[in-house]
Amino acid sequence: MHASLWVFGYGSLIWNPGFPVAERRIATLEGWHRSFCMRSIHHRGTVERPGLVLALDRAEGAACTGVAFRVAPGAEAAALAGLRERELVSSAYLEMTLPVATGTGFVDAVTYVIDPDHAQYCRLTREAQARIIARAAGGRGTNRDYLWATTAHLAELGIADPDLDWLASRVRDLS
Repeated sequence: MHASLWVFGYGSLIWNPGFPVAERRIATLEGWHRSFCMRSIHHRGTVERPGLVLALDRAEGAACTGVAFRVAPGAEAAALAGLRERELVSSAYLEMTLPVATGTGFVDAVTYVIDPDHAQYCRLTREAQARIIARAAGGRGTNRDYLWATTAHLAELGIADPDLDWLASRVRDLS
């Protein structure tokens, strides 16, 4: 018997979890907010021309709504290994197990949050974010496609994120 493994997705994991999913629940993580606060030098940018990817940044009074995924039974070890390969490529994310609230109670979910002491951490204005996202590309594609896929999937799920909606519109204007 395997213990259930839950994973909290707030960005690309929402639309591309990369592991077999047994169950999905809309979930909210208190004390963190979704933010383009991580320079991407692998997936959506390069060392010479970094892009930006979403990360969870700690903030008092904040909350991030995303999706809690229960990994299919028997796939837990492979899912965790794949997530670590994908998410910990540059060690800018920290892997934490955090309680997320779902419609049927709390689950403890593996969650990837930004390390605010890492060189890839940044705090930029939304306009600066939009200008970077409009032009950056990396090993997994363009930064703008990452933004647009995330906003589209959040909208499909009924999850409001006005900052991402503004960015998506502004990047369209710049592209």
